[in-house]
Amino acid sequence: KHVPIVEINPLEGLYNNIFGTYNVAKVSFLNNISNVIFISTDKAVVPKSIMGLSKRFSEIILQSFQRDVEKNKKNTCYTIVRFGNVINSAGSVVPLFEKQIKSFGPVTVTHPEVTRYFMTIPEAVSLILLSSSIAKDAEVFVLDMGEPMKIKSLAEKLISLSGKVPTEE
Repeated sequence: KHVPIVEINPLEGLYNNIFGTYNVAKVSFLNNISNVIFISTDKAVVPKSIMGLSKRFSEIILQSFQRDVEKNKKNTCYTIVRFGNVINSAGSVVPLFEKQIKSFGPVTVTHPEVTRYFMTIPEAVSLILLSSSIAKDAEVFVLDMGEPMKIKSLAEKLISLSGKVPTEE
């Protein structure tokens, strides 16, 4: 799932996300598992990266299995939940920025114009729980995450909150 790992090892990332999803979907179908919740990403909407592409492909796999469920009168419900960045999760940029700030920088921002949606861990958990209780037919659930924020602005705010002054390099 981790974006930098997938980008450094694109073939392994594709293999893991796509075939891992296929295998879980198939075993769930064959064993008539009642609920499968797939954690996707907002990057799957218009895939521009290996992560987005592999997650979108995985979503299509689940939607295909859902059609087989209906044809074969199985009970499995595949649910897709798309997240933005979950602040302070394992894949979040926030802990990296905090570590860089604590060690007096530099704070690395890949591109100053990149924007992302952010959500809290409780929001992410709530979305999973809610979607699992109301899902049917491989629905895609997306939390209203408000307006996207520039990663550069996030870095600057974290620097300011730490009592330091952001500088341009």
